[in-house]
Amino acid sequence: MEDYLIRATAAGGQIRAFAATTAVMAEDARQAHNTSPVVTAALGRLLTAGAMMGAMMKGEKDILTIQVKGDGPVKGLTVTADALGHVKGYANVPDVILPANNSGKLDVAGAVGEGILSVIMDLGMKEPYVGQIRLQTGEIAEDITYYFAVSEQVPSSVGLGVLMTKENTVKQAGGFIVQLMPEAREEVIRALEENLSKIDAVTTLLDQGKTPVELLEILLHGMEVEFADPAPVRFVCNCGRERMERALISIGRDELSNIIEDGEDIEVNCHFCNKIYTFTVEELMLLCRRATSGKQDADGSGM
Repeated sequence: MEDYLIRATAAGGQIRAFAATTAVMAEDARQAHNTSPVVTAALGRLLTAGAMMGAMMKGEKDILTIQVKGDGPVKGLTVTADALGHVKGYANVPDVILPANNSGKLDVAGAVGEGILSVIMDLGMKEPYVGQIRLQTGEIAEDITYYFAVSEQVPSSVGLGVLMTKENTVKQAGGFIVQLMPEAREEVIRALEENLSKIDAVTTLLDQGKTPVELLEILLHGMEVEFADPAPVRFVCNCGRERMERALISIGRDELSNIIEDGEDIEVNCHFCNKIYTFTVEELMLLCRRATSGKQDADGSGM
């Protein structure tokens, strides 16, 4: 079954909520990057958060980037999403192996460590919005919750989870984000808190067969929930040979000349999907000419 997310409002617009099932996306990321189980869990959680936070944006060209930089062995995670459900991401160190934590679960917090979570939103303005918080737990969901409270002043509850099979593939993945709007009344807040206090772990509910709609029905029980149509989410990378050519040109004529002097073909790797692009010496020479031409046009000497 394909991944998707659902949006909802409740209590007459006093609450907005998102829930998603993302097992296919998390498994696609695992296969692309050959991640270890603990990194699959960490990256899968962040991809899920990215999908739902991307759905909060309005413009089709808006881009959201979430970066986690920690002192744990994974070093960092980066996820990028748009408003159309296209999500991609990678881990700096994909093959981290750690023992289970004290609860017998994958030690995501240990892999991430202490550090910073940054959210960058490019909304087509002159400068992107950047929000940054210190990681609270490294478990991702709690850190996203803290980000919303501190950087956006939106009281939120975030649940994220990835469940692995014995073969270390992704069995279940998904999550939810529930947010209180400024006009939320005290009785609505209390009712939501009570519902949240009773909910099982996201992976437990997904493994029981609960859908994103059913997740939100549990979270928002008794609050007159209104659902929007489901929207697909996918692990999608927009890299391509032309984009890689532009990246090579951007390093400049001198650096390209040094690479050409080695006399060997090179491979350029896309961080987000791990696809490899090969460039021959002859192709590099053509790119070097383009880089030279671009420099001349920029400084006016090519006129």
